Amino acid sequence: MRAMRAGETFEEIRLLEPRAAIASYLDAVPLTPPRGTERVQLASAHGRILARDAVADADYPADDRSTMDGFALRSADGAAARRIVGAVRMGAAPPGPIAAGEAMRIPTGGVLPPGADAVLPLEDADAEGDRLLPHEAPEPRACFTPRGEDMRRGDLVVRAGRRIGAPELSVLATLGIVDVEVFARPVVAVVSTGDELVDAALRAATGQVRDSNRWAIAGALAALGCDVVHLPPARDEPEIVRGRIADALSRADAVVLTGGSSVGGRDCVPATIDALGRPGVVVHGLKVKPGKPAVFGAVGRAPIVGLPGNPASALTILDAVAAPIFRALTGERHARRAVVPSVAAVPFAGRPGWTWYVPAVLGAEGARPLPLRSSHTALLARADGYVILGPDHVHIAAGEPLEIAPYARP
Repeated sequence: MRAMRAGETFEEIRLLEPRAAIASYLDAVPLTPPRGTERVQLASAHGRILARDAVADADYPADDRSTMDGFALRSADGAAARRIVGAVRMGAAPPGPIAAGEAMRIPTGGVLPPGADAVLPLEDADAEGDRLLPHEAPEPRACFTPRGEDMRRGDLVVRAGRRIGAPELSVLATLGIVDVEVFARPVVAVVSTGDELVDAALRAATGQVRDSNRWAIAGALAALGCDVVHLPPARDEPEIVRGRIADALSRADAVVLTGGSSVGGRDCVPATIDALGRPGVVVHGLKVKPGKPAVFGAVGRAPIVGLPGNPASALTILDAVAAPIFRALTGERHARRAVVPSVAAVPFAGRPGWTWYVPAVLGAEGARPLPLRSSHTALLARADGYVILGPDHVHIAAGEPLEIAPYARP
């Protein structure tokens, strides 16, 4: 796709809906984890992407285990009294089998002795010395977890490509996988463009703004599992932007720029991407609000994403649209993005045929939209996430259910 030249305008008919844009991009730029795999200790595995399937090496639990404090016994003996012949201790094998008319004391998690096929809870029996008097006959297989009910030997428990969170850590530890093979993190270079930018540590003079975008984008990329390289801002001059992108490509697996992505006289990012090599610009312009001027391109297999300069637009497009590109680079294939269900406290309205990402706050009565000002830095920090409207369902009436997508956080 040719980048639009300065002075051209976005033709609405050419703009792609976000899902179509990403599908088109991934067709043109096949993405695979670029840096291979590495091994980390279990203590460092949280948030990493698993690179090798986790397969059960045995049955879990390894034995029938009680789910109650009570008595292990044979259900075939019905409600008849039993003789208590011993006790199972946690962390130890049963002292022996039980026979007809016998029972053993057992704690929650204790291993059932041979011969037992049920556990009678403490509250369902009376114990007098070594004599057990059931209140009623126990059901077969009552109150215990059978061997292998959680995992069977050979079960594929966690697939490669899954982000490792607390549940996955539990599985890996249970399987004894303490040396975890994960995908190496991709390196993404972040470049801000604009004549008006000054460092965040400096006082902004009239007409200047502190460079906040790079920090928002770096945080979002880190939450996706990328390592970030900050490059100096680039003024809106083609040669400076070209040099900065070339430097970024020499240091990183992908590049994210903010600013200069539209079609104004000094918006040179799209043409510069095209000039650096094929395939160049794949998508320029989305049928969205905010973030219409976004650019998705590549040089070789290295993605280059140009985000709008307005802070709310930049972070929203990265989070809502561009995230699949970076998830692919990390090796993540089974992303599970959480959403918060709620109801609309007041109506939400979009535009037919367009996708709108409406920042929203949650309250006692449900979700309320915030005024969408893409140039506002504090807008998204005030929001609990965003509601997606469109392209077909563009109105949500007060009282209707909706979902809020939180912005990515570590």
